[in-house]
Order: sequence, then C-alpha cells, then structure tokens
Amino acid sequence: MEFDWLFVNPINLSGFSGSLYSIKDYYSIDPRFIDPAAGPQDSQLRQMIADARGLGLRVMMDFVINHTAFDSPLLTEHPTWYRRGANGKPVNPGTRDGDRVVTWGDLLEIDNATDRDGLWRYWIALAEHYADLGVEGFRCDAAYKITGALWPTLIRTIKQHRPGVTFFAESLGCPFEDTVRLAQSGFDFIFNSAKWWDFTAPWCLDQYRQTAPLVPSISFPESHDTERLAAELNGDQAAVKMRYAFAALFAAGVMIPMGFEFGFRRRLNVVKMRPEDWETPAWDICGFVAAVNRLKQSRRAFNEEGVIDLLNLGNANLFAFVKWSRDRRERALIIINKDRSLAQSFGTQQAGQFMAGAGNLEDLSPGGSLKHTPDFQTCTVAPSGIHVLCAT
Repeated sequence: MEFDWLFVNPINLSGFSGSLYSIKDYYSIDPRFIDPAAGPQDSQLRQMIADARGLGLRVMMDFVINHTAFDSPLLTEHPTWYRRGANGKPVNPGTRDGDRVVTWGDLLEIDNATDRDGLWRYWIALAEHYADLGVEGFRCDAAYKITGALWPTLIRTIKQHRPGVTFFAESLGCPFEDTVRLAQSGFDFIFNSAKWWDFTAPWCLDQYRQTAPLVPSISFPESHDTERLAAELNGDQAAVKMRYAFAALFAAGVMIPMGFEFGFRRRLNVVKMRPEDWETPAWDICGFVAAVNRLKQSRRAFNEEGVIDLLNLGNANLFAFVKWSRDRRERALIIINKDRSLAQSFGTQQAGQFMAGAGNLEDLSPGGSLKHTPDFQTCTVAPSGIHVLCAT
C-alpha cells in the first residue's frame, strides 16, 4: 500500500488488566507477542524490525511514560515517582469524555516533575534501549500531559546520538497552548483531528492554520481509539475511500490501523483483541490506498503543511480547497462530494481562480477523473467522489 512506517501499540509486559497501555515492565516484551521457541525476546524484536526494513518500513512504537500499571514494581522501587492525592495514595489518571470523567483504575499516574535525575534518566535509557534494538520512531502517548523540560531534554539527548529517530506527539484533545508547547519541545509530528470534520464547521481549518507553521501533523480516517469507519458509514465503500483520500492529502502524514483496507467493522480493543479476531474482509481497497499514497508522494504540497484556501464552487454539496506547498510553487485543487447518494455538478468557470496562471495542469484523481460535458463547461463528481487537480 506504499506506506513507509509500521506503528505498533505498546509491546511491553502488561499488568493485571492486560491492557497494552497498562505497562508493568518496560524492559520485558509481553508474551502475547513472543514465540517462546524462537530465542531471546530482544532478538525476536530485532528480527521483526529487520524484516520490516527489508520491506521499506521503519518501525515506530508507543512510548507510554505518563503512567504505569498499578502492579508495576516501580511503585515499590521508586515510590516518589508517582503522583499522590491528598490522602497520600497514588492517583489513577483520567480524562474528560464530554460531561463525564473517565478514570482508569488499572493505572497509576507518574509525576514527571519530580526526581529529574533518576526518573528522567530512566526514561532516556528506555528510549535508548529500544532505539538500539532498531526502533526509529516513538509515538509519545498523551504527550501533552507531561509539562516542563522532560520532552525537550529526552528528545535532544536521543537525537544527539541517533539523529534519525523521529518523535510523534499524541496531542489529540489538548488545548492549543499545549500544542504550541509540544511544537517547541522538539517533536517532529503531532496528530490532528480531521477525522471528525464535517467539511463545514470552521474549527478544523482554524486548528490547521494555527499548528501548520509550527509542526507538521498526521491525519487518520480511524484509529485504535475510534469506531471502525466501515461500521460508522454502514459499509459505504465509496465514502470510506473518500475519507482516506482526504486524510492523506490534507496533512503531511497519514496512518490507518490494520484491517481498514479490508472494511473491518469490529472496534479494536487494546485489552481483549487477539489474532483470532481477524475478520473476513468485506472488501479489498489496497490498490486504492496505494494509488492515493503514490499521489501523495508525487507532490510536495501533500507532504507539507502549506496554506489552505477554500474555493466556492457554487454547490453546497461540494467542498473544495486549494492546498499549497510551503514555498507556494505547487498547488492542488481537491474537490469532495459530501453527498453519499447523488452526483453533484459545478461550472468550470467556478474553478477559474485556481486555474488562473497555472503553467501546467494535471488531473491526478484517484480512481478516475471528473465527468464533464463536451464543451467542458460543467463537471460532475460522483457520490462521495474526490477529485484532484494539480498545478505548477
């Protein structure tokens, strides 16, 4: 499918709950990922990473340092590393979900503002350990919850000796000031919320325009924290393909979880899911995903976060925007039909603002080009269609 990264959720030994994000031992790999007859765990990880590299994939792993499992030995070995409440007991981390607060009873929150020497050295040594095993990227879970100088110190230290290592800040749901702080902390990428956009409300472009000058972002049509898109859209393959193409062309990076390409509908579960939960594919859009990714690779405008200008095509069912490269030498017009049932048309004169001054125009639409009248005065976009026109 023309991807160049492989992201794995936490592979560390889980605690009592069995959640991948409830880590008991950072230096042990969970036995669910290990073949007991295939040699030492670190050797198995090295081999997996070598196999991935042979396929052109760099490996990124989850880096979870905001909390541990409640049964982690670190609680006994380093009790001062944990955040404690007024009663002196360790605190369970939580988050707000709408009007309610969700608390994770299987986790204990780390206080990364204390014991800079011991605790910070522990996290740096941990990142170095997995980098030495071949890991080239770290998705830093709930990165915005860690304040102070830990991230700049850790990232700077790792990059001094391993400059190719890439850091991704899981930043969903954080206030903009936290995004600015993360951008100033040395992260290479953040994540954006375009998955939830209806192509109408102003918030998504507002966020993009605020963060784009600071740090590139990654989009996704679904993730391990969301419902499956095929289920949300009731098996509408055209709509699923459109949302993937939009995610890929909107931001500098794009990710999908395993099974997206086959229309899987069962939500991923970081506690209960096992290999036997693999579903019977509803479809196979690997070819489409590959075509979109090749399109993405072919133009700088799709790999950078330059200016985005909206274009009014005179049809409320069509969403159109112009994506520029940062130096404004390249631009692309992306037209999306929001209507999942009916084709929608527009007059080509409506796109004149985009075409004006273009030395070269290329129709690079994934899955086929626009239908148009013989005189090219009117163009039609299929239901859930996406059209891409590039200019240089």
